[in-house]
Amino acid sequence: MFHPAWIPQPLDPSVERLKKFRVIAGAVASLGVYTFIEGGFDFTELLENAMTASVVLLFLTPLTVGAMLWVWRRGGTVRQLRVPLLNSLLLLLLFVGCVAALLGLVQTVNGSANAAVIIGVGLTMMWMLIFTAYGAVRVSGNFFGTAATHRCLPPLLAMVTSWLVALPDLVTGDLHGLSLTLGIVFILGAPVTVTAIALLEMGRLKRRYGIRLKAHPATLAPAPAPGPVPPMSPGMPPAGSPYLPPQGNPYGRPYAAGAQHPYAPHSQPPYNPQHPYGG
Repeated sequence: MFHPAWIPQPLDPSVERLKKFRVIAGAVASLGVYTFIEGGFDFTELLENAMTASVVLLFLTPLTVGAMLWVWRRGGTVRQLRVPLLNSLLLLLLFVGCVAALLGLVQTVNGSANAAVIIGVGLTMMWMLIFTAYGAVRVSGNFFGTAATHRCLPPLLAMVTSWLVALPDLVTGDLHGLSLTLGIVFILGAPVTVTAIALLEMGRLKRRYGIRLKAHPATLAPAPAPGPVPPMSPGMPPAGSPYLPPQGNPYGRPYAAGAQHPYAPHSQPPYNPQHPYGG
């Protein structure tokens, strides 16, 4: 659902491994803050923060993409990118809808006193929690499939989102119960790490494949497929014929000295052009 077939495969596997490490480290750090530092794990508050971040993404992603469309206006039109942009928007709406549905299920369980409702809705909530969490991991790597529009859009959107999420904590001074030093390190750790990985990815895309952020996708050459098989040079047929049996008699013995060849010319009757078939 969150990584459909229309999303192109990554060009640099090493960057993808860094993204997975960043997602796992960020999740562990966030859960650690909620569980050990703030004095308790509030699942509802965590989902409300996730819903807030999803709504921010719902407005921030189209705004960032719109800014890039304005940058690309000299190299091509929006019509050329309509299909991948709509696909990415639908994927974003799907994820936001899943988070909203999960939050609604949690509130239903918390506000109900009926045991049947709690069990039925609770099982659905647990399945939806796993589904949404796995979807969050997927969209953190492909960023709603925006690579189908431009390969540099996912790292750009990751940078913008991480900094805008960290700015309110920096402005309000909310250090999540940490000391000043640890709080600043914790708040700035995510955007600085995301920015470093994003710049590394865009730098490799530019050096290895000639993909530049400011270039309209229609002006870029198609990226090569990973691990292409080199074609055979023209005019070079394969050695030998795979359909002809080996020449000669591999099982017979050489004829002894003085022995007559069974198919020697003098062993056959003379050819008569008047009677080619004898008689």
